[in-house]
Amino acid sequence: MVNEIDSESLQARLAAGEDLLLVDIRTPAEVAQGAIPNAKHIPMQLLPVRANELPMDQDFVLYCRSGARSYHACQFLAQHGYDKALNLRGGIIAWARHGYEIGRIHSA
Repeated sequence: MVNEIDSESLQARLAAGEDLLLVDIRTPAEVAQGAIPNAKHIPMQLLPVRANELPMDQDFVLYCRSGARSYHACQFLAQHGYDKALNLRGGIIAWARHGYEIGRIHSA
């Protein structure tokens, strides 16, 4: 089972000052077109080797373009003990559709 969050709920939590890690799992080319500000970029194919960068003890949000890849990434992480992963339902498309900020992030 994958826990999900919608754009409105995510925006509300961020606006309230919650320290919530956002993880963009899209390709570098997709990220170059814009991302949710302050997100960390970990391409989906690197999640298995970079999962140690994710918190085990607090919520974090994975997102992609439409929410499909990040849904599967959340499933993968849940199988490996990361039960705090949240999938951004609708991905960055839904985020942008609500008029929320799109900015640039720096790949690690």
